[in-house]
Amino acid sequence: MKEEAALTPPEIAPRPPSTLVLELILGALTAFAPLSIDMYLPALPGIGGDLHANTAAVQLTLATFFVGLALGQFGAGPLIDRFGRTKPLYAGLLVYVLGSAGCALAPSVEALSAFRFLQALGGAVAIVVPRAVVRDLQSGAGAARMLSRLVLVMGVAPILAPLLGGALLGAFGWRSIFWALAGAGLVSLAAVFFTLPETAPPRHGRTPHLAQFGELLRDPSFVGHALTGGMLQAAMFAYIAGSSFVFITLYEVPPSQFGWFFGANAAGLILNSQINRRLLGRYSPGQLLQWAIWGSLLAAALVWTIAFTGWGGLWGMAGALFLFISTLGFIPPNSTALALENHGKRAGIASAVLGALQFTLAALASWAVSATHNGTAVPMASVIAAGAVLGWAALTLPARRGKARGEAPPSSEASGRGKAA
Repeated sequence: MKEEAALTPPEIAPRPPSTLVLELILGALTAFAPLSIDMYLPALPGIGGDLHANTAAVQLTLATFFVGLALGQFGAGPLIDRFGRTKPLYAGLLVYVLGSAGCALAPSVEALSAFRFLQALGGAVAIVVPRAVVRDLQSGAGAARMLSRLVLVMGVAPILAPLLGGALLGAFGWRSIFWALAGAGLVSLAAVFFTLPETAPPRHGRTPHLAQFGELLRDPSFVGHALTGGMLQAAMFAYIAGSSFVFITLYEVPPSQFGWFFGANAAGLILNSQINRRLLGRYSPGQLLQWAIWGSLLAAALVWTIAFTGWGGLWGMAGALFLFISTLGFIPPNSTALALENHGKRAGIASAVLGALQFTLAALASWAVSATHNGTAVPMASVIAAGAVLGWAALTLPARRGKARGEAPPSSEASGRGKAA
């Protein structure tokens, strides 16, 4: 296992801070997306009233944020491979702060959507860079373990964000939520500037071009694992988009208590991400991913059944959603590590494509839940089930075809042994 800790690109010898500090910083950066999404969920009705906008227009601010995250990550990848990890991150965090301040000052829902898009463009860089840094320093099971620890830090955000957002909303109004996000961006910028080392030196050749994106898309391991993680992430965002209606309107949970249900599911995700980290000492990322995909498929089927039948009421639905969200503690760390396994030299672009795919699918899933809204939990449950089925298909069907032809499936490569790309 010692070779997992070796720096993958041989020409790089960064001297990072302690592992704990580094993981806290990277986890905090990765948490920008859930913080920016979940903190303002309790404020959506209030925003509509204050800006004289209907529900659809307010929900569009969430979809706009997803689109900005997808486009921002797609653009950030070549930049961090060309100019290194830290300089683009500084610029991205500044853009995030400006976008957050613009949201706080927005005079209309149209302006809020525009500034949410700008906020997302900046925040996208903060999502891409941690994955690239992990791939600079680790690969295979080592990368999966480090990503699991980032999930621990990142996973605190969905627990605290709705509670913090609700507290700020009650005390100072919805605009204070965006001022708090702007402050978080400034604090993160200072932390990154003083503590985060450069793990990949600038490449003074040409800016990465479309051919490199093509190389990624021709790698079946990258595509299969990226789609697996992306589909399950989309299912999670379907839950995020629909859960407030399902719990508050359908099951009549008081808004003040909604955060506890939301936080319990996030706690399950965190717990499993740490179990995943422990199990990586005994099993490969590919094995754990296969088992987790089957678990998510069964849990999604349970969510769908309860939505259609009403079996179990509030606690039946809450329990089924807890089981489903908890399986995601295993899936993103392992699918991401396996997707990046063969792409150490273009970790920035690979990380960007992963993120862009995930948030494009998240935007589609959120739109699908909103567009099919019918006053029941069925739209949310159906999109969750579809994401689980498609994620399972992306992982298992190519492997079965390869096995039939006598080829090794993508997830069976030497990913558990920290092989450098």
